Amino acid sequence: MKAFTTGLTLIALSAFALSFASPVKISVGAAAPSFEIKDSKGNDVKLEDYKGKFVVLEWCNFGCPFVQKHYNTNNMQSLQKKYTQKGVVWLTIFSAAEGNHGYYSTMKLNQLAVEKKMSSKLIADSEGTIGKMYGAKNTPTMFIVDPKGHIAYMGGIDDTASSDPEDISKAKNYVAAALDEGLAGKRVSISTSRPYGCGIGYKN
Repeated sequence: MKAFTTGLTLIALSAFALSFASPVKISVGAAAPSFEIKDSKGNDVKLEDYKGKFVVLEWCNFGCPFVQKHYNTNNMQSLQKKYTQKGVVWLTIFSAAEGNHGYYSTMKLNQLAVEKKMSSKLIADSEGTIGKMYGAKNTPTMFIVDPKGHIAYMGGIDDTASSDPEDISKAKNYVAAALDEGLAGKRVSISTSRPYGCGIGYKN
């Protein structure tokens, strides 16, 4: 399993660009790019409406083994539940275009949200507007927006670029650490990291 995982990790890291690229400046401490869109249930989602709260942006593709690592073990759902219960807004974003790997209709997203027992709002960003705005290249890629609307964290979910579920318990979860520090009124000690995972199939 380890040999396969290592090979898969190396392929993923070499096949997909892991740096952030966006038309606007994306950096920790900068204002998070504003967006307005509907979630999978048809409710309006406007980032500015969440000022005063921490917001997590999670780029997702359930067919990606790096994402499956966190969902098949209930790790991501546990994080969503834990922090939304503390008042954090969690948005799970799907930026793949229709016809590309990682695309889901809103109906399918609602079905998966129930099956996977998710506590987040699911957003079909099939035009790739939000994903490109934030320069998201991989699934999972994570951002945390602080209560003032500034980016507090951007990067990978943890420090272990692996698709092996066994590595979760040994990894440092950057998102959990950043949220714990932020909610406690502390400075986020690790605010950036290198994202890893599967490439996002954006609309050309």
